[in-house]
Amino acid sequence: MRVQCVLCDTIHELEDDSPLAKKLRNRPIHTYMCETCNDRITTKTLERLATGKFRFFRSSSSIDEEL
Repeated sequence: MRVQCVLCDTIHELEDDSPLAKKLRNRPIHTYMCETCNDRITTKTLERLATGKFRFFRSSSSIDEEL
């Protein structure tokens, strides 16, 4: 299965039997992000978290509790 990364627009090949390919095929709302973009976003997010000025909401329940 050919997939295209949402951020860098590179085209990758996935095995047709892989769980990710099945998820992308059955649920069109899900998008593919390559490993390099995923790693880049992870490191940037961790750097922002380390500054202490960035609030990371993991679920909507924490937002509701503050209101």
